[in-house]
Order: sequence, then C-alpha cells, then structure tokens
Amino acid sequence: MSNLSRQSINIILANQSGSGAYLASPTFPAYRYAWFRDGAFIAYAMDLVGKHESAFRFHDWAAHTVLRHADKAERAIKRAQRGEPLGNDYLHTRYTLDSHEGTDDWPNFQLDGFGTWLWALAKHLRLTADPLPSHWRKAINLTSSYLAALWRFPCLDLWEEHLDKIHPYTLAAIYAGLQAIGELTGNAGWLTTANEIRRFVLEHGVWGGHLVKYVGSEAVDASLLGVATPYRLLTPDDPIMRATVARIEADLRHQGGGVHRYADDTYYGGGEWVLLAAWLGWHYVEVGEQARARELLAWVEAQADEEGNLPEQMPQTLNDPSMLQPWVEKWGPIARPLLWSHAMYLILLHALHPEPWGKGN
Repeated sequence: MSNLSRQSINIILANQSGSGAYLASPTFPAYRYAWFRDGAFIAYAMDLVGKHESAFRFHDWAAHTVLRHADKAERAIKRAQRGEPLGNDYLHTRYTLDSHEGTDDWPNFQLDGFGTWLWALAKHLRLTADPLPSHWRKAINLTSSYLAALWRFPCLDLWEEHLDKIHPYTLAAIYAGLQAIGELTGNAGWLTTANEIRRFVLEHGVWGGHLVKYVGSEAVDASLLGVATPYRLLTPDDPIMRATVARIEADLRHQGGGVHRYADDTYYGGGEWVLLAAWLGWHYVEVGEQARARELLAWVEAQADEEGNLPEQMPQTLNDPSMLQPWVEKWGPIARPLLWSHAMYLILLHALHPEPWGKGN
C-alpha cells in the first residue's frame, strides 16, 4: 500500500461524521455537505480497501436520509404518475451531515446520486454478505420506486447543470441502481424498468456512433465513462463505448495530462479533474490497457500536495483562464482535499492491484 493510498483512506475516515455521512470537502464551504453520488463512490472505495464498517455507516446514513424525506419522495411518485410537474417535491442531491436539507440556494433536482447509491449498496451487501436491515429494505424500495417513476424527467446532470436536459450518464446511473436492486431482491419490475432505460439511451443518447452529453447534443462529457464503468449499461469494449472514449481523449484530454469535464467548461477556468483521470484509468484497466491506466495513475498521484491531499481539479491547463479568478473570489481556492478524488484514486489503484488490502475497519 502506497503512502498516498494510506493518506487517502485516512482523509476519508477523518471526514466521515458520526452520522455516517462523508463530507464532500472539509475546506471548501459550498462542499461541506454530503452528496449521495460522492458518498456512494467513497463507500465503494472503502469496501474495496476493507473498510466495510465505514461503508456500512454511510449506507445507513443514506437509508435514514431517504426515509426522513419519504413524504417528498412519495408525493413526487404520485405527481409523476399523474403526469404533473414535481414542484418542490423531490429528494435533494445533498444534505447536511444530520440528514437535513440545506438552507442556502443550491440546485437540487438530480437523480444520478440515488441510482449510484443503490448500485454501491448492492455491491456492499454482496462483498460483505451482511443481512439487509429492514429500514434499508424500506429505503431501497422507496428509492427504486422514485427512480422508476421519475427517470424520464429532465433533471440536473452530475455537475448540477442543464436542468432542462436528459443525460445518458444520469440514466446509466439509474439503470445500474435498478438493475443491481432487481437482481438482489428478485424484483422483476426494477429489471424491466432498467431495460426500458437502456433502450432509451441507445435510441436517443447516441450520435455519430458515440454517446452524447445530453439528448440533443453532439458533444461528449467525461462522465460518460460511467455508462460502462461501472454502470454496465454498455460493456467497456462495446463499439459505442470505445468511440465515446476516443472522443473524450480527443476533445477533453491533453497529451499525458488529466481530463476536463466537457469542452466549454469554465468552472474555475475549466481545469483537469483528478477524479476523471482516475475514472478514465479505471476504464482502461477494464479493457486491458494497463499501460494507459498506469500513466493516468501516475498523473493523479503527482497532483497530491505535501500532505497527500488531492484536489478537485488542477488549473495548469484551462479551457478559459479568465474564469479562474472570478471563481476564486466567489468561493475561495479550488477544493482540496476532495474526498471523491481520493475515492476514485483508491478505486483505480485497487483495479490495478486487486490483491487483498486487509480486513480492518
């Protein structure tokens, strides 16, 4: 185990609250919340490195959070079934560490995190062979019903943008969650809905032989890596997936560097994201391109500071350098550490070196 991997585990554990929630970043004010998506990937990384108790506590927090806001989810399901606008009846994308909604202005109608949570929860249960607590089962059923009812609705993408669009990444996350829970529980309805989602993505989410950022676009987004790795709506070696990765490499990556979110990203100038470099490396492991994966691993490791903190993004190669300082003035320096970056680093490292990492908690 490398020094950075040990530090990554320590940073994640140090920023897990008593409730089980993971802080997105302890030093960046806007990120002092718990996201379902970030937390699900972090919990998956903790499971991979043997920290199962940490993952359990996150999933317990997530289940309690869903149930605390069950009335909103149930109203959303009924509104969707009647073909009505949701209004404010939807589960939020982020919550306080004690499961409350944030009071500041933040875009919150986002579905991918709940699909990713179901996927990661199913992985946890299979890895640990733990029994399914009754309140988890209740939260799983409610979340699955919520996603099955709402997946056709436009919503924010994982970057919390484009509220009026339908995003193949989001649909793939929902697909993975419903597929995993359907297989785990034997619920054929979730599997049927997952198949409907897959057909929709293949019909509406592909242009020019590759996946697109959102339905109606021709561009790619680096998050599309998730459609195959890990969500498996497509296999990593599917021709559509290979064409998508080729476009990501051509449009969103500089030679030997990290990965930009999308071509016209201007958030903090639109730098190279550490977690996306690790994600691309994870994909390359799955298609047997180990040398490319190791190159990306080395780039990720080189972005750590002296204390072993990995940032959200690096500002050396920017889409729009003029937009870096306005964001610094608004919110302060780029988030560092970002727990999701550390989690994706651990996932890539484990993919390259899957030997047992120990069973400690």
